Amino acid sequence: MKANVRQRETAYEQEIKLQELIEAYWDERSGDFSRLRLKELAGPCGAAWRQVLAEKLPEGKLQVLDVGTGAGFLAILLAQLGHEVTGVDMSGEMLHQAKQNALAAGCRVDFCKGNAQVLDFADNSFDVLVTRNLTWTLPDVMEAYREWQRVLKPGGLLLNFDSDYGLAPFVKKDEPTDVHAGIRRELVTECNEIKDELRISTHRRPGWDVAFLRSLGMEVTLEEDIGSRVHVDESMQFDKVPLFCIAARK
Repeated sequence: MKANVRQRETAYEQEIKLQELIEAYWDERSGDFSRLRLKELAGPCGAAWRQVLAEKLPEGKLQVLDVGTGAGFLAILLAQLGHEVTGVDMSGEMLHQAKQNALAAGCRVDFCKGNAQVLDFADNSFDVLVTRNLTWTLPDVMEAYREWQRVLKPGGLLLNFDSDYGLAPFVKKDEPTDVHAGIRRELVTECNEIKDELRISTHRRPGWDVAFLRSLGMEVTLEEDIGSRVHVDESMQFDKVPLFCIAARK
């Protein structure tokens, strides 16, 4: 009994430490990451993402939660589409960038600091929850999916845009058109080390995600790769790992 308690405490402490490492990593990346997202917003990628979102969202003015909002890319697009948007991120530096970017875009978005796995919102709060390139970074994706289902209204929609990075080691990029050019080698190494610690990296995706969401009782549809639809700026070279889109309805 006592051994089991100690094991649970150790696992909890390890997850907290991992979350702190992830937060510190994205704090350091915030400036460069924000410049990348602003370039996307201003060019053909922004228009392409806006079209994809408009196609997938229900009609009417929606209450939308952007989890792992980062520099506010999806939040700004959704606000421009006329929705009421809340953006959440665990990185304070990212949120600073997001607030500045939304202000510059003339958009009203409510940004707040929070844990994607333990959201500070009541049950049945949002019509839509969106997230981009977040789940591959989370210590416990199952916990996150349960939490996201909780805060969605009945019939609410989850849109998860992500990639299966578990078996794809990151390497330093030197080509000037590569979206990750200029990231210090030490940060690339740190990102790989964090990624290798995450359980989600052991699952093959998006098949694992689809199966788990269906086990929660959600209705799921999948596009296995929308990269060709949104990576349309010739001056920006994105990675070749397929960008999937999961749409799950509560």
